[in-house]
Amino acid sequence: MTSRPTRRPPTSAAHNGAAGPRAPERSRRALAHLAAFRAVVKTAGELERGFAELFKAHDLSLTQYNVLRILRGSGPDGATCGYVGENLIQHDPDVTRLLDRLDRRGLIERARDTKDRRVVRTRITKAGLALLADLDGPVDEVHEKQLGHLSEARLGELGALLDVVRTGKP
Repeated sequence: MTSRPTRRPPTSAAHNGAAGPRAPERSRRALAHLAAFRAVVKTAGELERGFAELFKAHDLSLTQYNVLRILRGSGPDGATCGYVGENLIQHDPDVTRLLDRLDRRGLIERARDTKDRRVVRTRITKAGLALLADLDGPVDEVHEKQLGHLSEARLGELGALLDVVRTGKP
């Protein structure tokens, strides 16, 4: 078996290959976009890590916790699978499977709607409410650790600015 020669990317005559090819100049606006994007993604990752550690001890993912939080806020009527999916912090393509896992653990229950049998309502159980109640204090502590250095006014500004980024509406 003969080895094939390694192909090298072509170099321009202007660079003589000494410094390698140069990236095209980017506008200041493009660089600002990149810097903002990197900051948001890095920050989101750091914030998520704090909660992943907390929820791992309770055998929950961030998304499962979010579902329980949505259902607690839905009250005794519960919510449809579609409503849960629309209100997740992070999109999950398989909300039904996510609900199945919580159902097997007894943290939620599902039943057909009495007025429209096509609709399935999902409600949080007493066990689910108890788990959330146990997590409320630790969740608040993680929020304080991560964001406590910001005033309420700055937190409001941050939330509003991120809403503008997400929706594209100033």
